[in-house]
Amino acid sequence: MIGISLPEALTLVPALSLAILSPGPATIATAQAAAAHGRERALPYALGLATGASLWCLVALLGLAIVFRLNPVLFTAMKVFGGFYLLWFAWKLWRAATEPLAKAAEGPTRGALRGFLGGITLNLSNPKPALFYATLILSVFPRPLTPGVQAQIYGLCLGTELFWYTVVAVLMSTAPIRSRYFAAQFWIDRSCAVAMAALGLLLIIGH
Repeated sequence: MIGISLPEALTLVPALSLAILSPGPATIATAQAAAAHGRERALPYALGLATGASLWCLVALLGLAIVFRLNPVLFTAMKVFGGFYLLWFAWKLWRAATEPLAKAAEGPTRGALRGFLGGITLNLSNPKPALFYATLILSVFPRPLTPGVQAQIYGLCLGTELFWYTVVAVLMSTAPIRSRYFAAQFWIDRSCAVAMAALGLLLIIGH
């Protein structure tokens, strides 16, 4: 069985890139974290978000996404749990809009690890990417996949996720963008909180 062909890669990567860059909880969280706290704290968070997103790719490759399709109750339960997690995240962001930005009180290693794990948790709160990945993989690779090809697909998806989340974190942590953020922190944080809450509610009530 051959590996991933160039046409397949050129189909998979752009489609996944558009999905990553479309407005969603992870993109909003990355941009806000980078503008508020700078590159040093935002990068571990962004890498965690990318890793968490790629785990849904692994779920799809292992066939677990089929379980979601065959067991709507399980999928709905995960969506509701994830939606409430996003609502909690939005509430924290809403409250933080009226508070001064806290200086880093933790060592860089511990802070980076917590940021990385927080990013994974946020992206795992939304099970919908599992179905997206399953559909995308079946569309691009309509053939039996060997473990070697599955590993190549996962590596390509992980690399794409890491690239775009890093780009967003770096761009949003530049001096001009951060200065604009500080000038309008209250309204930006409140807007992000509203958007995050709306996404959480859609996750809970959506079909």
